[in-house]
Amino acid sequence: MSTNGNAPLLEVKHVRKYFPIRKGVLQREVAAVHAVDDVSFSVRAGETLGLVGESGCGKSTLGRTLVRLLEPTEGEILFQGKHIEKLGTRRLRPLRSEMQMVFQDPYASLNPRKRVGTIISDPMRIHGIGDRGERKQRVGELLETVGLSPEHYNRFPHEFSGGQRQRIGIARALALRPKLIIADEPVSALDVSIQSQMLNLLEDLQNEFQLTYIFIAHDLGVVRHVSDRIAVMYLGKIVELSPAEELYSRPIMPYTEALLSAVPIPDPDLAEKRERIVLEGDVPSPINPPTGCRFHPRCRYATGVCKEVEPPLVDYGNGHLAACHHPLNVDAAQLKQVTVAPNTPFEADEDVLPQDTSGRSNPSATPRSR
Repeated sequence: MSTNGNAPLLEVKHVRKYFPIRKGVLQREVAAVHAVDDVSFSVRAGETLGLVGESGCGKSTLGRTLVRLLEPTEGEILFQGKHIEKLGTRRLRPLRSEMQMVFQDPYASLNPRKRVGTIISDPMRIHGIGDRGERKQRVGELLETVGLSPEHYNRFPHEFSGGQRQRIGIARALALRPKLIIADEPVSALDVSIQSQMLNLLEDLQNEFQLTYIFIAHDLGVVRHVSDRIAVMYLGKIVELSPAEELYSRPIMPYTEALLSAVPIPDPDLAEKRERIVLEGDVPSPINPPTGCRFHPRCRYATGVCKEVEPPLVDYGNGHLAACHHPLNVDAAQLKQVTVAPNTPFEADEDVLPQDTSGRSNPSATPRSR
């Protein structure tokens, strides 16, 4: 992990991505899936931002929207200070070389009819980089960089293991020397023994090529070792954003607390003492999300205000943001100094700022049932 300067490489402001649901002969829109709903954050050059949450919370959709594989419904996406959310195909093409993606499934992300050399060299050919001989030499260098042999140039994807295929996907992403790579659960489909190799490889490549990562995963144990900051998503929204180590030592959002309680601890004695928080009920439908705080139907600290008022992202100091009416691990002095984070649709007034922690003051409070 490294951080080069403080200038944001990527800025995201109030991005939404809705998928319409159509019915009838005329295919009229009757509802929409709120996959990503008002997300704002920034990523500095050389930084790794981890993006975590349960399956279906909108992580992958957000990643694809940021690189314009999906069109945003609303919001602004600034890359190196330039708006890219409305760029047409022709104007967007030069930026493709600077924004690349590593996909989740190493078996589905590679064309089975093409040889490895063609898969990796195609981006260079499309962008007019080098002649055929130069591209072949560059592919050989990339294969060696990701731990494969240049002799694999003429092989097909089916001749490789899952870990090797993911290395090929990473080599393809590096072919155009990008500045930003969005890695969509790059190790979730791999064996545990291979995961550590891939994580070390990604870190080495970041140091060598000065890369910026958005690392999408559902495993908080994996994200901790690669991220400078971590953003937690729930039902299309970011509910907590914090420096990595502080998130693990001082979670503020109850949803984050529940996720952390599920991370395995290698020490059996510590694991036995830790409280395991089991969230009751299912994740609400993104077609009709709950009013107020979207986590309140499953939160054991929820009160009446959680049902009625949506909590804003509040800055609790040191860049630690959280959206909760009853924040955890926050004392009274900190609570008086909190401010609404920038790029939120709320004003810093008494109606939206957290007032107290009475919802969690009784440790024997019973979890809410749906």
